Amino acid sequence: MDPVDALREVAFWLERSRAETHRVRAFRRAADVVAALPEAEREKRRRADSWTGLSGVGPKTAQVVKESFDGIPAYLRDLRDAAEPIGLGGHELRAALKGDLHTHSNWSDGGSPIEEMMRRAKLLGHEYCALTDHSPRLTIANGLSAERLRTQLTIVRELNETLAPFRILTGIEVDILDDGALDQDEDLLAELDIVVASVHSNLRAERGAMTRRMVRAVQNPNVDVLGHCTGRLVEGGRGTRPESKFDAEKVFTACREYGTAVEINSRPERRDPPRRLIDLALDIGCLFSIDTDAHAPGQLDWLGYGCERAAERGVTSEQVINTWPREKLLEWAR
Repeated sequence: MDPVDALREVAFWLERSRAETHRVRAFRRAADVVAALPEAEREKRRRADSWTGLSGVGPKTAQVVKESFDGIPAYLRDLRDAAEPIGLGGHELRAALKGDLHTHSNWSDGGSPIEEMMRRAKLLGHEYCALTDHSPRLTIANGLSAERLRTQLTIVRELNETLAPFRILTGIEVDILDDGALDQDEDLLAELDIVVASVHSNLRAERGAMTRRMVRAVQNPNVDVLGHCTGRLVEGGRGTRPESKFDAEKVFTACREYGTAVEINSRPERRDPPRRLIDLALDIGCLFSIDTDAHAPGQLDWLGYGCERAAERGVTSEQVINTWPREKLLEWAR
């Protein structure tokens, strides 16, 4: 087994199981170090078993590298064997999904390159996956200026030639500004396959102001998905955060009328929307998008969490836009 693939797969399984970040980074860092070695240097270190002489490669990662030349490393085999299905209650819905419409790379606040994220999405069986890095106002997340986003689109086109028939959908997670405008050039947004619009600032705004802000955003013809609508955090290293206050009936009615899907966010620390709001969106007749909001390859397999919550409330595959074939999805988004 290629040692770089082995190290990255170890990182994948650790991320998937929500292991501590420093453990995951150790394997990703080692993978990058080994990947950068010329073939002759790699062979020299294999014969000498001198992997720990490389900065960024410790005893545990070195053992994975060493064993990879003879087959599947024992640690990787153990991680594969220990992995349990995610979201068994949403198994049928998960099987119907053809892709993921909300993911991040290291171009904004994700931890891995675009190609690594998308190759993993392809390995998971996705037919397509939207790359939705943040917009410029979110400076803490290294949001993309219009110029950086255009550069990214060129890279995506090149990767799509390599990864076909799998397709990277061009996209963005665009900030909804205080007045409901969007944090990116409208003409550029119109060029993208998928636009996820989310509130990331002033989350404690007054109910009426937040409602007007969100309604204006979902009315925008460039917006396809309303991301993590309440902004809540229910667990995790960032602590907890209460739901934003808004008139959900008005917001979801606007989503239905203007063709904007309501995201069911699969991140365990979000579980957004709450159950009662999924029920309300169902009653109003909204479409949904079940997404991972993945910031690392291992998180791309978290779709089961969202599927389980959706299935529990009675969401069917016909109501979820990322169960649709790619051309139907893109036609709807256009």
